[in-house]
Amino acid sequence: MDNVIPNRYRQRTMTRTLQDVIRAYDASATTDRAVTIPSAWYTDPRIHALERKAVFGSSWQWVGRLEQLREIGRYVTASVAGEPIVAVRDRKGRLQAFHNVCRHHAAAVCSLPEGKASALRCPYHGWTYGLDGRLEGVPQFESARDFDKSEFGLVPVRVDTWADFVFVNIDGAAPPLNEFARPLIERVAAFDLDKLRFAERRSYELACNWKVYVDNYLDGGYHVPFIHKALGSVLDNAGYTIENEDRVCVQTSPIRPDRGDAETASVRAGDTALYVWLYPNFMINCYEGVMDVNLVLPLALDRTLVIFDFFFADGGSIEDHEREISIKVAERIQHEDMDICESVQRGLSSRAYDVGRLSPRREAGEHLFHRLLYNDLNAALDGS
Repeated sequence: MDNVIPNRYRQRTMTRTLQDVIRAYDASATTDRAVTIPSAWYTDPRIHALERKAVFGSSWQWVGRLEQLREIGRYVTASVAGEPIVAVRDRKGRLQAFHNVCRHHAAAVCSLPEGKASALRCPYHGWTYGLDGRLEGVPQFESARDFDKSEFGLVPVRVDTWADFVFVNIDGAAPPLNEFARPLIERVAAFDLDKLRFAERRSYELACNWKVYVDNYLDGGYHVPFIHKALGSVLDNAGYTIENEDRVCVQTSPIRPDRGDAETASVRAGDTALYVWLYPNFMINCYEGVMDVNLVLPLALDRTLVIFDFFFADGGSIEDHEREISIKVAERIQHEDMDICESVQRGLSSRAYDVGRLSPRREAGEHLFHRLLYNDLNAALDGS
């Protein structure tokens, strides 16, 4: 007898409206009854397109470090919700951010990831903007009629900072950064961020939807004993805690006094490991004298870029060779996560899977993530 696909799975192959796909998720379910968001949320290009505006375009997004922008004329570029952005320190010492789009023919005004300039000059036709975004130079426009340069400056973007981090909000509607990220700011304060210094950046491209990676981060240490055996030997998984507040999930784990894997234990010190996530895609991981910051960026429906910035205590509490080991340990963990996330992405396209149950003990953070996503996507459908 041929296998019969249950109706609830077969329905996924039928044509459904975007509203049907989004509202198939029950955001009102409590954690002990909750299921994951439907697999279509990870595989439907309409969800991917809507997220650009409703999720990334409406939240505060990390674009650089304040130390990169301390001098007048220093700038960094980034892509936020598909929008090219440039942040720059102007001549009055103010931090500014703009759409990195020339008002003449839409070329990128600043084409490098970061740099220093006395003015922002588009490489296409030489239109030149001051560091405050005002249009200053327009070659060969002497005979143009009804042309007012003051109307053609770079379009500004809301910008704010916390600690060494520079964030932008491109739709201008998000709460102030210190309100949007308040629980994260409060929980990380104990780790004395002002004593940490940037050391290195590494980037990783994964063959999965960005939400798969965030789900993995937010599963409350559920996967650690199985996927990260060396890290799991250092963390006291039985004491792992998960706390949600607003748009933030805080995960903590005691560090075992008997210490497990020697290499991992040598660079994951202190009493507690702290993992803090800010909706939708910003993460901070803290140990004694060590921090890495992660940014998760969708490149395509099934391609994700994860950026790691590594920070260490200033003043030599961790020697150079220990820093190398710490980054090596982080990279090993990242590759373990990459392998399982890519496996999950393949499974999400299977006719055998639609939704899964969430562990009430472990996956409260993932539940928060899914409900916040639903709220943003549903509101975008309603046009609110």
